Amino acid sequence: MRRPQAASVGTGPTERTGGPVELNDYRIVVTGAARGMGAATVRAYVGAGATVVAMDVNEADGVRVAEEATRVGPGRATFTAVDVSDADDVARAFDAAADRMGGLDVLAHPAAIQRPASASDVPVADWDLMMAVNVRGTVLTNQAAHRLMAPNRRGSVINFGSISGLRPEPSAAAYSASKGAVHSWTRTAAATWGPDGIRVNAILPAIATPMYEEAKARMTEEQLTAHYWQNENSIALGHAYGDPDRDLGPVMVFLASEASRFITGQLIPVDGGQASVR
Repeated sequence: MRRPQAASVGTGPTERTGGPVELNDYRIVVTGAARGMGAATVRAYVGAGATVVAMDVNEADGVRVAEEATRVGPGRATFTAVDVSDADDVARAFDAAADRMGGLDVLAHPAAIQRPASASDVPVADWDLMMAVNVRGTVLTNQAAHRLMAPNRRGSVINFGSISGLRPEPSAAAYSASKGAVHSWTRTAAATWGPDGIRVNAILPAIATPMYEEAKARMTEEQLTAHYWQNENSIALGHAYGDPDRDLGPVMVFLASEASRFITGQLIPVDGGQASVR
C-alpha cells in the first residue's frame, strides 16, 4: 500500500544556527499587546529582529509598547486597534497588518479576559463576555491567520491556554471553561491545518503580569495564603510566577521560529513546573 505523500512546506524566513534564535524578516501579529505577556512578546519579537503589528483594544498603551520596542530594536513594531471578538474587525485588522508587512508568518494570541465567579453564580453577561473574547477571539484570529498563511504553506499560531483549563477552578468557573475550549480548539486546528504547513500550539503560562499583581494586591491575608498553596507552592522552580521578558519571551521566539518546525498541537506549560500535561 502506497503511503500518502507528505505535504510540502513552504520556505520562509530562516535564522542562524549555533546562537540565539533570530526572527529577521519574520512578519508577526501579537494580540493583547498593550500589557503583560502580550507586551513582553512584542519586545521579544522585535528584539529578535521581527516586524510586528501589535493589536489590542487599549490604544494608548499599545502604541507606547510598540514605540518603545522599536526604539530598542533591531526589529520594529506598529500598532493597530482591534476587538478580537468582532469578526469584521479581526478581518480588517489582519488584512491591514498583512498589507503593511507584506504577509504574515506568525500569530501570537495572548488576548484574554478574566471575571471571577463560582460555578453556582456566574453572571450570564460575564460568561458571554469571556466566551466572546477568550474563545471566539481565539477562533477568529486563528482563522484570519490561517487564511493569510496558507498560500505560503507555512506559519505558526501560538495560543494562550492556562492551567485553569486543566483543573477545577472554584472561583473562576467561566475562565476555566474558556481556556479548556482554547486547548481543544488548538489541537483540532493543528490537525486540520497541518497539511497547509501551519503549526498551532498553546502555551500554559504562570507569569507575573500587572493584572496578576493588581489582583494579588486586592486579596486579604487569608486569600493570599490560599492563593499561594493553590498556585505558587506547586511551582518547582522558585515557588513564584515567572518574569514575562526573561521566562516567557524566549519561549515565544522559539515557537515562532523554524527551530520548532516539528511541534504542533501541543499544550506547552511555561510555568516552572506548576502543571503536568500528558
